Amino acid sequence: MTQTSRAVRIHAHGGPDQLVVDNVEVGDPGPGEVRIRHHAVGLNYIDVYQRTGLYPNTMPLQLGMEGAGVIEAVGAGVTHLKVGDRAAYAANPPGSYCDVRVMPAMNVCQLPDAIDFETGAAMMLKGLTAQYLLKRCLPVEGLNAGDFVLFHAAAGGVGLIACQWAKALGLRLIGTAGSDDKCALAKAHGAEFTINYRQEDFAARVKEITGGKGVKVVYDSVGKDTFDKSLDCLMPFGLMVSFGNASGPVAPFAPGILGPKGSLYVTRQTLFSHITSRERTQAMADDLFAVVEAGQVKIRIDQRFALTEVQAAHRSLEARETTGCTVILP
Repeated sequence: MTQTSRAVRIHAHGGPDQLVVDNVEVGDPGPGEVRIRHHAVGLNYIDVYQRTGLYPNTMPLQLGMEGAGVIEAVGAGVTHLKVGDRAAYAANPPGSYCDVRVMPAMNVCQLPDAIDFETGAAMMLKGLTAQYLLKRCLPVEGLNAGDFVLFHAAAGGVGLIACQWAKALGLRLIGTAGSDDKCALAKAHGAEFTINYRQEDFAARVKEITGGKGVKVVYDSVGKDTFDKSLDCLMPFGLMVSFGNASGPVAPFAPGILGPKGSLYVTRQTLFSHITSRERTQAMADDLFAVVEAGQVKIRIDQRFALTEVQAAHRSLEARETTGCTVILP
């Protein structure tokens, strides 16, 4: 059965004005696939990277990496989902900015009844990112309750989840943000200390907070603007985790600088390296669902846009006007 769906696509890389709503044909799922009708879709910075061409794709490109809705059809070989299931996902290939789509089933998970569709759409990519950062990107000496970590963009979607989750783990999270209001928001969500990087030297403030010792880990999705100073925030054998480029990609650097700074470790991470199997995806999702259902992590949705308002959604995200999570509603 073929049906028509609205889908937000780009036909060339560029600014938000490249985002257009097209009508596309959607058929039945093939082996290992499902067809899902969205109730809500998540907005993420990776969508901007793909739109601008920082992460190039072939054209036309249907954007969107996460969503939540109801399974309409199941292809051969899919056993963990059935028609009528509530489901949510963060997954490749892009394509969630639409009413309905056919997609690989591997990263699609049943959504617990206690979690609504908007929360499901807002939490999967950001929540699974926070999960792998705090549980899988660990310094060589490990992370234990009482350890300091630095988290940039702490008032963003991933940041607010990480603030809460870190507190639940007993970590002492220092969060940076670009305004006093955003700092207050991060603190209200579990950051023990916050730094307005527009008003303070965050590296100097981190050293002050930690008594000159530094932090065990820096989690950085900002990129170019924060990378160099972040290295100076680390204690010996500390870990620099780069997982985004909101201010632009990190410039090439000489590995030799890591020795004098304390024999540091540096890694560039992406969620999609962590969810390469059905089993790992489900285990990470179960961990996320558990902390959300227990109330240890609350998913804050501060912006909602209709599918036809997607250009405005991208403009707000790029201007750093958003806090928490943003959902697009088909």
